[in-house]
Amino acid sequence: MKSKRVTSTIALGLATSWLMACAASAPVQEISDARQAIAAAEEADAEQFAPQTLSEAREFLLQAEALIREGSYNLARGDAVRARTFAISALQASQAAQQGEAP
Repeated sequence: MKSKRVTSTIALGLATSWLMACAASAPVQEISDARQAIAAAEEADAEQFAPQTLSEAREFLLQAEALIREGSYNLARGDAVRARTFAISALQASQAAQQGEAP
């Protein structure tokens, strides 16, 4: 009887550890950073001045969110970082265009 309890306790502990590891590896911060960068680009009128770059940022974010739902956290992290990078480029291009500089 004691052996079953120990085995059950170990199994429960391993399952809990596994779930915590999975949760900890989700790219929550990267997704948040990408969303904020896209919002900043949108506020800077990137839709008008850098529509293709902004569109790519949004597409990478959508892909990252889909990958998270599938549990592919490493791939999602990469797409979220790419989304942020494209959003920052769109923001900078929009700001440069509005200041009369070449993007």
